[in-house]
Amino acid sequence: MTDERSDLAHDHKRLEAFIEAHPRLFVLTGAGCSTDSGIPDYRDTNGGWKRPQPVTYQAFMGEQATRQRYWARSLVGWRRFGRAQPNATHHALARLEQQGRVTSLLTQNVDGLHQAAGQQKVIDLHGRLDEVRCMQCTQRLPRNTFQHQLVQLNPDWALLDAGDAPDGDADLEGRDFSTFHIPPCPACGGVLKPDVVFFGENVPRERVDAAITSLNDADAMLVVGSSLMVFSGYRFAAAAARDGKPIAAINLGHTRADPLLTLKIEQSCAEALAVIA
Repeated sequence: MTDERSDLAHDHKRLEAFIEAHPRLFVLTGAGCSTDSGIPDYRDTNGGWKRPQPVTYQAFMGEQATRQRYWARSLVGWRRFGRAQPNATHHALARLEQQGRVTSLLTQNVDGLHQAAGQQKVIDLHGRLDEVRCMQCTQRLPRNTFQHQLVQLNPDWALLDAGDAPDGDADLEGRDFSTFHIPPCPACGGVLKPDVVFFGENVPRERVDAAITSLNDADAMLVVGSSLMVFSGYRFAAAAARDGKPIAAINLGHTRADPLLTLKIEQSCAEALAVIA
């Protein structure tokens, strides 16, 4: 136990020195930031999937049955996901910004918890789950409003409970989704989709450009709670390395960028970021 405490203190000192040496940090966060808020993560310590891969954009848009399965699971899962609160990691990163040490925070998460903790300069790389968008006319409506509509049309489903899944849905397996009713867009009757980037869908160019601009303004990169296995996040670590910017990562287990890292802290995000408090 003494050795573990010694290692923990050593890691804290190394992270603190990294932050002190690089006053303009580009921060990238992933699912590991939100596990303490009750939102499961996707991958194990080796970077492999813990569960079946999330629905793809092509399947969601091309198959009514896929949309029924998605929204049924989301109806159940949103009750807890929509009430999630920021944890110590979100608050620590917000304090880092308040200290003037963050050019911007790029998050792969879709939960809005960085903003709820007071973070101002946030780029939601994969969008936000608290909004729904029409794929035909682009009208948006709050997810809570859409939840009310789903419950009205599917009252029996609202009585179900299941284990939480990472994307705000729930593990409803072995059920017949064919009778689940999905309300259409109230403006044009089009298909409604969470305003997030699904697998197989491109990240909007303006978000990538904004993140690259912020990275260019930074003198180092800090990765928090991400394995960077998905290219949409990894590309920024690769860009930082090409520019000779030091990269520190806080993550339990393997990251795709391990060969590029200047500093690796294998602790929980909240534990590692206690140095900021």
